[in-house]
Amino acid sequence: MKIRYFDHAATTPVKEDVLREMLPFLGEKCGNPSSLYSLGREAKKAIEEARKRVAFLINCEPNEVYFTAGGSESDNMAIKGISYANSSKGKHIITSKIEHPAVLHTCQKLEKHGYKITYLNVNKDGIVDLEELKRSIRNDTILISIMSVNNEIGTIEPIYEISRISKMYNIVFHTDSVQGVRTYSY
Repeated sequence: MKIRYFDHAATTPVKEDVLREMLPFLGEKCGNPSSLYSLGREAKKAIEEARKRVAFLINCEPNEVYFTAGGSESDNMAIKGISYANSSKGKHIITSKIEHPAVLHTCQKLEKHGYKITYLNVNKDGIVDLEELKRSIRNDTILISIMSVNNEIGTIEPIYEISRISKMYNIVFHTDSVQGVRTYSY
């Protein structure tokens, strides 16, 4: 029986060309990129080259590209980083009740540090109500974090419309994607 894998929102197999690029550094060229020895310097050079290539693909500067161990770490880093960097502007965050645990747990942790979180309801199809989103925006709202596609039920959120709302109110918008976490600031 052939197995069909449908959980790409959680874990996606590594593409062949990416695996080919990485394989030497998982074996004979294994070195700590923070070390001074030759294998470490070679690993550091490969990481910086990869950073430049990614930056070119997404039209940004290499120093704007961060590599993490996975989506949960990326969500955590993005949400906390945006929140702490903007705490002088406010401490209100908007997300939905059906976000990935990485987002929900990070928001719950921030609540313990004085942040106020609005958890939006979703309709019967799992879609965020854009009018509720607009009503939830306050003067101290610094971040809207909504996943693009729910990893449990597969709903596709109205990301374009949410990004327009966040831009209209000058609020940072964080979402994830199949390619990784994206943060949009306006």
